[in-house]
Amino acid sequence: MQTLEGPRDGEKIYTVSEITAAVKDLVESRFPHVWIVGEISNCTLHSSGHAYFTLKDDLAQLGCALFRSSRPASVLPEDGLKVFAQGRLGVYERRGQYQLVVNIMLPAGQGDLYLAFNRLKATLEKEGLFDPSCKRPLPPFPSRLGIVTSPTGAAVRDFIRIARKIYAGIEIVVAPVRVQGEGAAEEVVGAIRDLNSLGGIDVIILARGGGSIEDLWAFNEEIVARAIRASLIPVVSAVGHEIDFTISDLASDVRAATPSAAAPIVLSDYVDVRTRLAALVRHSTLAVEVRLEKHRSFLSGLATRYGLRRISDKVLTSARNLDETIMLAERLTKTRVDNQNLRLANLVGKIESLNPLSTLRRGYSVCYRQDTGERVTGYRQVGPGDRLRILFAEGGAICKVEKADKEIG
Repeated sequence: MQTLEGPRDGEKIYTVSEITAAVKDLVESRFPHVWIVGEISNCTLHSSGHAYFTLKDDLAQLGCALFRSSRPASVLPEDGLKVFAQGRLGVYERRGQYQLVVNIMLPAGQGDLYLAFNRLKATLEKEGLFDPSCKRPLPPFPSRLGIVTSPTGAAVRDFIRIARKIYAGIEIVVAPVRVQGEGAAEEVVGAIRDLNSLGGIDVIILARGGGSIEDLWAFNEEIVARAIRASLIPVVSAVGHEIDFTISDLASDVRAATPSAAAPIVLSDYVDVRTRLAALVRHSTLAVEVRLEKHRSFLSGLATRYGLRRISDKVLTSARNLDETIMLAERLTKTRVDNQNLRLANLVGKIESLNPLSTLRRGYSVCYRQDTGERVTGYRQVGPGDRLRILFAEGGAICKVEKADKEIG
């Protein structure tokens, strides 16, 4: 019977977090950049913009995460779609699952072209074909341009329209070629050589509108890149849309984001001259307006000179002084009247306090002998039977003394 034993002394015991972190470090360091081919299933597009799905083949499956920041440059995931996915392997520690964090995703049909693009790019870059030191500057004020493009496409029409708008006297030589499909790269190479042989061409422009990687593939061919570098005339690559990059873009002396953007780049000196002329016109107009305004201000100033308006100023000053004097007199008079009114009110208050009637109104009275009219102030001045006249605050009374005594009160 087998005996169960626990961990031995000194043996490392991992927590779940520790062992998951160790696996994460091992996986991510071993597979930081991988290409994986498989079929998409269980695809979920999250409201955040991230996408989560499974890549599978006949024997296994792998969870994948495609974050929103990578999606604009990638195909949208869809169940049943076979794709090439490039990214890094990582471990989602919360669930202990390993997954592919996708950076680039291409339909399987395009994946081979993308890989071929990267291989050729690496080879030519290693040769120094893209070295910035090899780039030639565009000549100033070119008078004759050669454009290698399809004669029926929108690219040539847009380029000619914008170039003639910048400089109506520019001469444009169109070298017609196929810009996609079998033999297109060879025609582009032949057109570059023909324009070099023609003479008098200042700049060559390779122009093509946007399209898929297959549509633009003629400009990803090695022979086109080498023809660009072998050209004695500076070459501008204006292929695709702004987000498209081709080998011709890297090999050319200047890249334009679109064919329409190539004309202002090639004719930049004309654009600068027109801008400077427009600025000179604006500055000249402004200088004239400033000078006129200065003269207008001078003439207006003559009418407002102090010497011309001295008399009116004196009248205005006198009137202002008179107004201030009147206002001061009014303030002093009001102050004096207010002080006198206050003094009078104080005197009236004092007089009122001395008025006998004021005392009587507070409940007191004045007593007189009826016979002599003598004012009575004490009990000793009267006796039983004496008649008294008493004055109140309002009216009075005749009274007869019944008894006079100090204790009565």
